[in-house]
Amino acid sequence: MCLLGLILLCVLLTGTSEVDVTHVFFGSGEDVRLPCNNALSNCTSTVWIYDRDSVELITLGIKRKYTEIHERLSLGSDCSLNIKNITKDDSRSYTCRQYLNGVQEGNDARVYLHVLHVSSSSSQSEIRSGRSLTLFCQLYYDPVSCDTLIREGLHLIWVDETGMNLTDSRFQISFSSGQCLSVSLSTTLLNEDHNREWRCELKQRDQLKTSVLYTVKYSGTKLDPAKTASWLIRVILIIVEVAVFTAPSVLLLQIICERRAGRKNSHQSNQIEMSTVFQ
Repeated sequence: MCLLGLILLCVLLTGTSEVDVTHVFFGSGEDVRLPCNNALSNCTSTVWIYDRDSVELITLGIKRKYTEIHERLSLGSDCSLNIKNITKDDSRSYTCRQYLNGVQEGNDARVYLHVLHVSSSSSQSEIRSGRSLTLFCQLYYDPVSCDTLIREGLHLIWVDETGMNLTDSRFQISFSSGQCLSVSLSTTLLNEDHNREWRCELKQRDQLKTSVLYTVKYSGTKLDPAKTASWLIRVILIIVEVAVFTAPSVLLLQIICERRAGRKNSHQSNQIEMSTVFQ
């Protein structure tokens, strides 16, 4: 029985001599590279198959354009399959196969892509100080059983920006009984939580496999009172300076206008007097 368990472990983590099996773990949003361990010298013999629908993504080194993820795909120089900005739905098995003259060459090289994903209970407009927030972290996997993952020591934890476990009483960490490798983080947000980073980590015993970062971004950030007071003082000083330097100019302009008006009135009076004399 122990020998059988050891054989199953080898199949899960390293594959067998007949079918090369690789398990990779990434966080959603990452760009990933899936190795083709049976590649020949020329990638024109390489076929990549999306095992969810048995659809060919790459056919003899050429990307198929009708597939749902073709825009995010590319073939590496070593015949690896590159996928940009992975999502939880990309968590499937992928098979690299080689063909020469229409005949399969060698055995399949299979890669199981497992994706760690974090979602929020609140929309972005609802995230602000004083509101409650729950973050859900889950590993999406296929087709390994939950019991196998747990037996191999895989587990999830929440840590802060320093890498320390979130054990403070203001955080409630809970594990879902209905979902495998799923953990939630709940808390009431404080003013100082704006721009704070919390990370969900997937570990196999003490080894980090992958992680996903969540940064708290407030939708309506409150101004700091000290900064607000400083800003008001600067505005008041500007107004005072403008008033001090503007008032003399306004007064001088008023005097000039009054003098010009006086001269004009005097000139009009002289014209009237002269007109009276000549009459």
